[in-house]
Amino acid sequence: MIKNVVLDMGNVLLDFRPEFVLDQFCSSEEEKAVIRKELFDGPEWQMGDRGDIKDKERYDLVKQRVPGRYHKALKDCADKWDICMDPIKGAKEFCETLKAKGYKVYVLSNASDLFYKYFPKFLPLDFFDGVFVSADYRMLKPDVEIFKVFLEKYGLKAEECFFVDDREDNISGAKMAGMSTFRFMGDYDAVIRQLV
Repeated sequence: MIKNVVLDMGNVLLDFRPEFVLDQFCSSEEEKAVIRKELFDGPEWQMGDRGDIKDKERYDLVKQRVPGRYHKALKDCADKWDICMDPIKGAKEFCETLKAKGYKVYVLSNASDLFYKYFPKFLPLDFFDGVFVSADYRMLKPDVEIFKVFLEKYGLKAEECFFVDDREDNISGAKMAGMSTFRFMGDYDAVIRQLV
């Protein structure tokens, strides 16, 4: 019997849109392409999510691979990327519905230390029964170990957990840990239907 719903954050609750950030601070398509490749798709992004570096350290590492003429835009994108982290329409109501139906609700997210700045604007951390941020534990989804550590931390049984994520690789990791899973494609009602 499912008792716990475990939610990814990016593109399940909050809308992670690098293109929006690039549109705000870059003045050409070439500049956007370079900064997207080196900042959002570069190794430092995962390093931040794994807790190897702090968000504020990312710019100095990435700028070494970016032409000087793009440094101002790169710094703006690196320092202010969380401006894109708006709640997805219906996300708050979805979380409230889960609670009203008697489920315990958890967040399990690959995220850097900046998570604690932007996420509480969505819902207070104590709304959730647990919030597990990858950077705090020096591990990343989809590694099965992060799911095992999450379950152990909160004293949960895998077979009583329903994990929701937008990425197939993360879904696979949760399955390996013994959880029921659902790949989120933008429809909160479909998640609720799976739980009934």
